Amino acid sequence: MWRRHVLAAVLGLVAALGTVGPAAAEIRITYKSAKSGTSYYQMAVQLAEAVRAATDGAVIVTVEESQGSVQNVKEAAIRPGNYVFTSPPGLIRRAVEGKKPFAPKNPAFAEIRSLFPIPALTMHFVVRADRGIDGFADLAGKRLLIGKGSFGAREARRLLKLFGVEGVELVEAELSNAVPALRDGRIDGFVTAGSWPAPNVIEAAAAVGIRVLSMSDEMVARTGRARTVIPAGTYPGQENEVVTTSLPVGAYTTTRMDEDAAYRLTRAYWESKAQMAATAPWWRSVTTADLATLAAPLHPGARRYYEEAGIALPEALR
Repeated sequence: MWRRHVLAAVLGLVAALGTVGPAAAEIRITYKSAKSGTSYYQMAVQLAEAVRAATDGAVIVTVEESQGSVQNVKEAAIRPGNYVFTSPPGLIRRAVEGKKPFAPKNPAFAEIRSLFPIPALTMHFVVRADRGIDGFADLAGKRLLIGKGSFGAREARRLLKLFGVEGVELVEAELSNAVPALRDGRIDGFVTAGSWPAPNVIEAAAAVGIRVLSMSDEMVARTGRARTVIPAGTYPGQENEVVTTSLPVGAYTTTRMDEDAAYRLTRAYWESKAQMAATAPWWRSVTTADLATLAAPLHPGARRYYEEAGIALPEALR
């Protein structure tokens, strides 16, 4: 009789441990990033792998492809639980204020919270080296693929107008078409916004000789964006540094994210950044000083990590 009681107790304990052990330990996070094939999608995959390794598999990040930052922000109003997404800070502010493309005002956007900065969107004006295009003025009369519905496409239009470049034929097509079209001579160049080194620019350089156009400091000042330097040698055949502009980007969530999940994700990100930078140089550009670019108060879990690490925080993030 006593043996049956002991056996029943042991089986009950094993069943209980099997039920609560893994479920309690594992944290699952959805990370909404960008279109596959872009630098930001690759970053998301790298981050997911780094977080899994840093937490011994306790935090699992699932990367979701996105059509762009606008979609990412819009979904923040309805996605439950541990939803993390990337966006430039300007879109976060527009969402909170209820401005286009987020009108009418939705109070759910006020629940957006910051986690950490990621590499900035860097503008690349890429042209074939054999088309006689040495500067922006030479783009007149040329055919330029600028993407479709993205920040890069909008910024390309704005900058060409700002610099007074006229007569450019702008092709609104998916950036996945850029390299084949450039190689086949159907376009003279393309514009992409991504952190350097950008995979599609590397691919273009391997397919055909390219040049990445550089801006003067006066041009950069007129854009109102941050000045960014792409070091010489970043791309094959690039002998000189390229001066261009960039837009900060951050990882955000909402108040619906679990505090421990936000804490562990933020901690794993910063503690893994140096290791990620060893194989992907774009991570080197991110520092804690970039926290000042984030557009929403910190999630309590993220704030706990920064305070424990002794990292100074801008008042606006508290």
